[in-house]
Amino acid sequence: MALPRLLVRALHRAAAAAAPAAPDFNSFVTRTNTCGELRSAHVGQKVTLYGWVQYQRQGLFLVLRDFQGLTQVIIPQDEAHSHLKELLSSAPLESVVRVTGTVSPRPLGQENPKMPTGDIEVKAETAEILNSCKKLPFEIKDFIKKSEALRMQYRYLDLRSPRLQSALRLRSRLVMSMRQYLCNLHGFVDVETPTLFKRTPGGAKEFLVPSREPGKFYSLPQSPQQFKQLLMVGGLDRYFQVARCYRDEGSRPDRQPEFTQIDIEMSFVDQAGIQRLVEGLLQHSWPEERGSIMTPFPSMTYKEALAEYGTDKPDTRFGMKIVDISDVLRGSSVHFVQNALSYPHGSIRAICIPQGVKYLTNKDLESLKESAKSEFNQEIMEIIRKPDGSLKSLLTKFLGEKEKSELIQALNMQEDDVVLLAAGEHKQVCCALGALRLLSANLLEAAGLALRDPTAFHFLWVVDFPLFLPKAENPTELESAHHPFTAPHPSDASLLYSDPTKVRSQHYDLVLNGNEVGGGSIRIHNAEQQRFVLEKVLKEDSEVLSHLIEALELGAPPHGGIALGLDRLISLIVDAPSIRDVIAFPKSFRGRDLMGNAPDYVTPEELEPYHIQLCTKLPENHEEMWVDDRLSSSRVLSQRIAWGRDFIVAFQDFFPCEEKRMPREAVAAPGSLEVSKARLDWAWSNLG
Repeated sequence: MALPRLLVRALHRAAAAAAPAAPDFNSFVTRTNTCGELRSAHVGQKVTLYGWVQYQRQGLFLVLRDFQGLTQVIIPQDEAHSHLKELLSSAPLESVVRVTGTVSPRPLGQENPKMPTGDIEVKAETAEILNSCKKLPFEIKDFIKKSEALRMQYRYLDLRSPRLQSALRLRSRLVMSMRQYLCNLHGFVDVETPTLFKRTPGGAKEFLVPSREPGKFYSLPQSPQQFKQLLMVGGLDRYFQVARCYRDEGSRPDRQPEFTQIDIEMSFVDQAGIQRLVEGLLQHSWPEERGSIMTPFPSMTYKEALAEYGTDKPDTRFGMKIVDISDVLRGSSVHFVQNALSYPHGSIRAICIPQGVKYLTNKDLESLKESAKSEFNQEIMEIIRKPDGSLKSLLTKFLGEKEKSELIQALNMQEDDVVLLAAGEHKQVCCALGALRLLSANLLEAAGLALRDPTAFHFLWVVDFPLFLPKAENPTELESAHHPFTAPHPSDASLLYSDPTKVRSQHYDLVLNGNEVGGGSIRIHNAEQQRFVLEKVLKEDSEVLSHLIEALELGAPPHGGIALGLDRLISLIVDAPSIRDVIAFPKSFRGRDLMGNAPDYVTPEELEPYHIQLCTKLPENHEEMWVDDRLSSSRVLSQRIAWGRDFIVAFQDFFPCEEKRMPREAVAAPGSLEVSKARLDWAWSNLG
C-alpha cells in the first residue's frame, strides 16, 4: 500500500534533519575540489585546484595547500610544457596558484600514508600564478619556532598554520552546535545587546568611550549582565548571545581586553536548572574527536575547594590534596605549631609530593619554599620519608613515635615522598599550599612523572561562595564576590541584614582542569533587597543603577543565568598554550594590536568634538618612537632605549619562565648601541 505523498515528504524531511549533509566546500567558487579531498576514487578526473605553494622540489613536483589539506602536483617535464615547468618551478613558496590537471595514482611504492591524499597526485596541464609571494618573515610551519610578537605582527600569515586553522574551525563548529541546542531544542532567543552603555559599579575596570556631550562618556560593558536581566523583566523568558565583552585589566598574562562569552539567562529557574542546562549544552556540542564527557558534573563547595585544593578552581585530574594535620600535632611542644593553633582560624596543613626525593632536586624544594614566602608570606617546612621508613626533618626531633606514625598515616606517606607543611591562618595556609601543589605538579611532570592526563577533561561545579569579601585595600569594607546582582543563599537571607560577612551566595562556577570556564548566579529580583545591597553593604550609589532597580519594581520574575568563557574553553579543548592561539586577531600581553599598531595617537583636531585635551604634549617624533617598532636607526633606537629599559624592568617579572627573564642588572647596565638594540629585540620578542 502506497504511503500518502505528504507523509513521504515528512519522512524525507525528518531523515534530512537527522543526518545533515556534509558541507559543500566547492559551491559558488571556480575550483572543482579542495586540496584535501582527492582520493583514489577521483583517479582519471580532470580537476581545478587553488591554493598556496607549500613545497617545491627541483622542478619535479610541488605541494599545493589550502584550508583542508595538501595535494601533490606533478610538473610536466616534456618540451611541449616547458612554459608550465618554468612557471611552477619558479613560483616562490606561499604564492597563490591555480592548477588544472588530471588525478593519477601515485607510482607503486611512492604512496604517502601520512597524507590523506597520499595515494594520488595531480598531473598539471595548465597553471596560473595568481599572486607571487615575496620573502616571508617566517616559515608557515608549526614546528618552526617564532616569537609571539612576530606571529602577531604578521597574524594573517600565522593564520595559515594548520594549528590555528584547526582551532578556529573547531570553535566555529562548537558555537554552531551550541546555537542549535539552545535555540532549536530549548527555545532560547538570540538577542544582541548594546555595546555602548554606562559605567557599572564594582567588577573589572571598563573602557570609556567619549561622547560629543561635554564630560559624558559611554562605557564598553564587561558583560551584558544588566541587559539580560532586563530582558527577563521584559518577559523574553530565555535569552542567549555569543557576546563580545570588554575589560580594561591592563597587563595580565593570558587575558584579553576584548573576549567572547556564551551568555545565558532564564526566568523561573533555580541553580540546579542552570547546571543541568550547561551540562546538556556542553555534552551536545562537545567535539567528537575529544571523546565524550560524562554528566552530571561533580560539585564541591567553596569551603571544600579551599580546604582541599587551596583554590576556588581546583584541578581534580591529580591527587596531592591538602590534608589537615592540626589534630596530629596539637599535643606537640613545637613552638610554631602551638603559636599557629592559638589563633581563632589557625591550622596546620600539608601536601604530600609522591616520589619527591626521586624527581625533585634540592634547588626545586628551595624554589617552592621561596615561592610560598614571597607570594603568601608563608613559611614552609619539608619532611622526607627515607627508604628505611624513618622521617627526615627539623620537625621530627620534637615528635614522639606515636605522632610520627600518625603523621605518616594521615598523609599516606610512602618511601621517598616529600611533605610540605605550613602553619598559620587557615586561608593563607591553604592558598600557599594550593599554589605549591600546582608548582610541584609542574616540576614532577617536567622531570618525567606522568601526573595529569592531557587528554582528560575534568569538569567541576564550585558552589556556595561567600556573597561578600573584604576589600583588599580596606578589609573593613566589603565588595561583591561575584557581582552586586547575585542573590543570597535562601538559608542565609536573614543574615544579609545582620551579618553580611556570613552570607553564602547563589553563585556557581564551572571549572575545567583547574581553569574557570564559566560563572553565574541566581539574581536578586526584589528591588528593596537590591537597593539594600548596593547602598548599605557595598556603599555604592544606587542612582547609577536606578533603571535596573525601577525595572525590579515593575514585575520582575525570579531569574538566573551563566556566562561561559568561549576563548578559555576552546583553548582547553585544543590544548593551546594561550587563549591567543584560539582567537583570530588577539591583542598582545600589553593589550596592543601589533599588526595594526593600535591603540594609536589621534590629533587634537580629532579630539576637539569630544571636548578632550591632552594634559601633556606628545613628542614630535612619537610616531617613530611608538608606532613603528621595526625602525632601527640610531636616533630612533636611542630614544626607544631610554624608556625601553624601564619597560623591560617593569614587565619582565610577569613571566614565569626563567629562560625568558633578563636580569635587572643587565637591563640597567650601560652598553653600546648594539647591546641596547639586542636588549630591545629581546623585549619585543618575549614581552610582546
